[in-house]
Amino acid sequence: MGRVQDKVTIITGGARGQGESHARLFAAEGARVLITDVLDEAGEAVAAELRAAGHDVEYRHMDVSSEADWQAIIAEAEQRWGRVDILLNNAGIVGSMKSVEDEPLDSWTRLTSINQQGVFLGLKHGAPAIERSGGGAIVNTCSINGTVGNPGGFSYQASKGAVKMMTRAAAMEYAHRGVRVNSVSPGLVMTPMAEEEGEESNREFSEATPMKRAAQPIEVSYAMLFLASDEASYVTGADLFVDGGYTAQ
Repeated sequence: MGRVQDKVTIITGGARGQGESHARLFAAEGARVLITDVLDEAGEAVAAELRAAGHDVEYRHMDVSSEADWQAIIAEAEQRWGRVDILLNNAGIVGSMKSVEDEPLDSWTRLTSINQQGVFLGLKHGAPAIERSGGGAIVNTCSINGTVGNPGGFSYQASKGAVKMMTRAAAMEYAHRGVRVNSVSPGLVMTPMAEEEGEESNREFSEATPMKRAAQPIEVSYAMLFLASDEASYVTGADLFVDGGYTAQ
C-alpha cells in the first residue's frame, strides 16, 4: 500500500471502465485523485463512494478535446492540492469501427478530437504542471490497435498509433525535465466499452489471444500504477503491452 502516497493524480475518463478501476486503485494506494469525465452522474458516484471510504477524491466534468477545460482542471488541481504529480490520459472512444472508405469525416473528427487531441492537450498542459511540481509521470492509454492493423476501425487504430508516437516524442522532450511519459497498450478488456462490441466479437478476440481470455480492468490498472509510481523511475518512452500475449504472436 502507499505506492503513490499523497501524489496528486488526474485521471481522464474516470467515471467507468478502465478509468474507474484506475481511480479506485490509485486512491487505495494513497493518491489524491481528481477524476474527470463527461458522464457526470457516474463520475460523481465513484468520487462520493471513495470519499466515504476515507480517500481524497473529487470529480469534475471535462471535455478532453477542450483546451479551456484542460487549463481549468490543471488550475483547480494546483489550487486545491498545490501540485500535479501524475496524469493518466485515459479518456477515449471506439467510434464507428468503419473502414477507410466508409468512415464519415465527422466521425473521424470526433474520434480523433477525443483520442488524439485529448492526449495532446493533456501533454501540453499536464507536463509543465508536473514539471512545476518537481517531476512525476504521465501515462497514456494506448491499445494493441496502435501496433497491429485490422480491417475496420480505421480511425480508432490511427488515433492509437498517434498516441504511441506522441508518448515517445514527449518522453524525449521531458526526459531531462523530470517528467516521465509512458503508455499502456491493453488488448481486450472487459469494460462497458468492450461489452458494446458484442459477445461474438469479444469471444473471437479472446480466442485469438494466447491466454484465451479478456483482461479485467484491474489488470490494466496495476500496469498504470507501476509506470506512474517511483518504482518506474528509470522508465520513459515505453509502451507496456497488457494483452495476454496477443502482440507476441
